[in-house]
Amino acid sequence: MVEFSQFQLENGLRVIVHEDGSTPMAAVNILYNVGARDESPEKTGFAHLFEHLMFSGSANVPDFDTYIQNAGGDCNAFTNNDITNYYETIPAENLETALWLEADRMSSLNINEKSLDVQRKVVVEEFNETCLNIPYGDAWHRISRMAFREHPYRWPTIGLEPQHIHDASLEDVRSFYQKHYSPNNATLVVAGNVKLERVRTLVEKHFGDIPSIQYKEKQLPQEPVQSDFRQDKAMSDVPLDAIYMVFHVVERMHEDYYSVDLLSDVLCNGKSSRLYKILKKKLHLFADIDAYITGNFDPGLLVIEGRLSEGVDASVAEAEIWKILETIKEELVAEEELQKYKNKAISGLIFNECNILNRAMTLAFFSSLGNVEMINTEKERYEKVNVNDILRVANQYLNKENCSVLIYQKTETE
Repeated sequence: MVEFSQFQLENGLRVIVHEDGSTPMAAVNILYNVGARDESPEKTGFAHLFEHLMFSGSANVPDFDTYIQNAGGDCNAFTNNDITNYYETIPAENLETALWLEADRMSSLNINEKSLDVQRKVVVEEFNETCLNIPYGDAWHRISRMAFREHPYRWPTIGLEPQHIHDASLEDVRSFYQKHYSPNNATLVVAGNVKLERVRTLVEKHFGDIPSIQYKEKQLPQEPVQSDFRQDKAMSDVPLDAIYMVFHVVERMHEDYYSVDLLSDVLCNGKSSRLYKILKKKLHLFADIDAYITGNFDPGLLVIEGRLSEGVDASVAEAEIWKILETIKEELVAEEELQKYKNKAISGLIFNECNILNRAMTLAFFSSLGNVEMINTEKERYEKVNVNDILRVANQYLNKENCSVLIYQKTETE
């Protein structure tokens, strides 16, 4: 059981405090409800760009990292389709330093031509290194635009193309900051060797005067139900041919989320899972294979991806995957098999809670979804899934008309 307290400032900042006297450290996590889905199709990659810009200095802080390191802490951030998350771990006696730094960049980030030019180059280079210059690097660009036709999940977090960041103007970037980086669009979690009243005093001191902004309710385009099988092929200098199969599934807060997650585990989580045991160990069709769900705030994807063994024809491998999916749709999974994957999921949650920073991140995550109490009900939700639930969601989602397939083929050499 993770115990916590909550309060909210007048400017809308949601604050969660988790006290844990067993550690000398404090974790500070601030989650902004802005991700790649909040971008314009003509200006993508901005949420990820801000992950970098937020470390470029603010009104009173020329270099964010240096101040954290001098206080004995470390910091980092990540962005995805739905959120941008910043975090620090720091000795608890230096908690105020971290709160002061976060408040300073929330209220007065130093966005100028110099800082933008530096981070623009960093992000464009990252795009080149991770998407254009490595094997399978553009796979998710291809998959996203094939699976999504309307919803902004149709572009990856890093953006549709590097030109969008290359062309980002100072006005564009300042507008994005002013629109999304405000106290009433954020959740602050402080966890560790802290006391609620001291945290409240420090948060009010440093964040209380930051003005909120007027928000319009997000009106994201809804993705139409997919009703046709989609397929794309790519030729590239990759070490092995590869298959990516994606199926539209539910959003993170849907009651079927846990059934779909366990379905992906039954398919491929460990050496005794269906895809691994049959396609890799028995038939030797794949060098590696995996299945997982994206867990998006809006309806996301169940993904099956694998690299084929040398000389295996992709159509043969794909046909074998479909055979296993049909079996899952026709036969009940054994109770013992399902319980094994429940145990894995629950033990993963317990292991995650051993780390004070992970607890802080999870509290912020569920708060942004609208139900912070879920940090203590996840285990029960997994345990409630039964074999009939697995059969039901398999039949509902693992259908060809709900599927998009990318075949990545190795370029033939002379």
